[in-house]
Amino acid sequence: MAFQVSPGVQVKEIDATGVVPAVSTSIGGFAGSFNWGPVDEVITVGSEKNLAEIFGQPTDSNTANYFLTAAGFLKYGRSLKVVRATSGHLNATSGTSGVLIKNSTDYETNHDDGAPASGNTNAMGGWAAKYPGTLGNSLKVELCGPLGFSSWAYKGSFDSAPGTSNYAADVLGKTSALDEVHVAVIDTTGLWSGTPNTVLETFPFVSVGSDAKADDGTTNYYVDVINNRSSYVWWLAHPTISSSNIGAPIASTAAYVVGSTVQTRSLAGGADDNAPTTGEISTAYDLLADGETVDVNLLFAYPDASGATIANKLIAMAAARKDCMAFVSPPVVSTAGIAPGTALTNVTTWVGTVTKSSYGSADSGALYVYDKYNDKYRWIGGAGHIAGLCAGTDLAADAWFSPAGSTRGQLLGVTKLAFNPNLAQRDELYKAKVNPLVSFPGEGTILFGDKTLSPKPSAFDRINVRRLFIVLEKSISTAAKGQLFEFNDEFTRAQFRNLVEPFLRDVKGRRGVTDFKVICDETNNTGQVIDSNSFVADIFIKPSRSINFITLNFIATRTGVDFSEIAGSN
Repeated sequence: MAFQVSPGVQVKEIDATGVVPAVSTSIGGFAGSFNWGPVDEVITVGSEKNLAEIFGQPTDSNTANYFLTAAGFLKYGRSLKVVRATSGHLNATSGTSGVLIKNSTDYETNHDDGAPASGNTNAMGGWAAKYPGTLGNSLKVELCGPLGFSSWAYKGSFDSAPGTSNYAADVLGKTSALDEVHVAVIDTTGLWSGTPNTVLETFPFVSVGSDAKADDGTTNYYVDVINNRSSYVWWLAHPTISSSNIGAPIASTAAYVVGSTVQTRSLAGGADDNAPTTGEISTAYDLLADGETVDVNLLFAYPDASGATIANKLIAMAAARKDCMAFVSPPVVSTAGIAPGTALTNVTTWVGTVTKSSYGSADSGALYVYDKYNDKYRWIGGAGHIAGLCAGTDLAADAWFSPAGSTRGQLLGVTKLAFNPNLAQRDELYKAKVNPLVSFPGEGTILFGDKTLSPKPSAFDRINVRRLFIVLEKSISTAAKGQLFEFNDEFTRAQFRNLVEPFLRDVKGRRGVTDFKVICDETNNTGQVIDSNSFVADIFIKPSRSINFITLNFIATRTGVDFSEIAGSN
């Protein structure tokens, strides 16, 4: 109640324990072409092994270029959001032609209602590979009922023959009904396992009854079990099984036989188009554009074959989101196999076409890395590794430390550089806002610059300062949401200051800022501000600067000179 009318005790609780939350700074974002995996869906991977498990190992130059760029980031970072770009892909099916099922949402929306894939005229039902690609053409699905088990080629993968489940007894009242089946998914050509006819996964003792339950109460209906658990196939269309035909042979034109035969369905018609257009890659990155629903901090891409369309796309995304940076590289052909002088011209010409923004950063050329999946070396852009260095810096120090130099800027798994600029060339690159990648004898391959693509000289022309402000802005703005719909009075303003100042003191103690000041009082929350339902806080920051230039003065003196006479005393 608002007011007490008669004597009594009213208890109220006020939570004054709010703090500025920690925010992510190390999540990468990438889109590209892969051999397997969902299409047009954001998937989080945590390692190169995880990337290969979900999106398949690369088998050609196109998929390898994208895969190795993503894997480059994962050498340093632990979280990468990946989008497989749409192209002319098709899922293999058990019908006469493939069909495109992009992801689980597409399946649930368009393919789980019993409608068969195009050309799938089999009365005995259809299956589709879980994801698009020619890898699906190696799959086969076999269902085995009780009466066919003894002669089934894959019976060794199961403990015993299927039989009667609770569905038959509890729902149908048929103690003799044979409604259980075993299902096996098989690699017919060895594309998955390396050995033809390897059983990839099994689903034992599942029921053809749509409302059948397992002992733990979960569904045991074979369609649901396979759709929920299989890594390889979707159910497309099977005839309805009714209580009248459970366990009985049925004419092949009407439905499949549960008890007496093994049903085999080989998949075909899967297709790859692993050379996505610039437009398709751009569309895939659109899934990472919304800062409110997708948390990414480090955007990067395999570079355009020529030009800067994708680079400019990423920089525009980062500038619009204001909570991430975009790392871009010149086309591989600009530096790979090119004389150093020409490579310098190519890179500086290219960067002249790139959007200038403190939310972007450019490197100087291609990296030569080993593709262990195909036992060969390949040239890739450096963006994945540079974004990875930022993620690695977050783990080793903080987001406001520079990712460059011998301490935190060592590139991993790089055999050589396409363009290793000398001092004069590094000067030209740095003036053009390009961060040189260099190899020094005995020191490895290093990121030797930390500039952003800021259009003017300022604190924001350094990566560490831009990332510092991303952290501060993201953290404090998240905390500020707690002030929404409160009164703009001194109590609320003091609450806000008490939230922000301890957070900034912590950042200062961790060397992120040299000083700060928070103003949130009646001087900037005037009557006009209050009457317009607004709230204003001014947060002044002195960012810590990274050292880019070192001057060492060595002074020779006469033997009898006292150092305090020429250098003063400390």
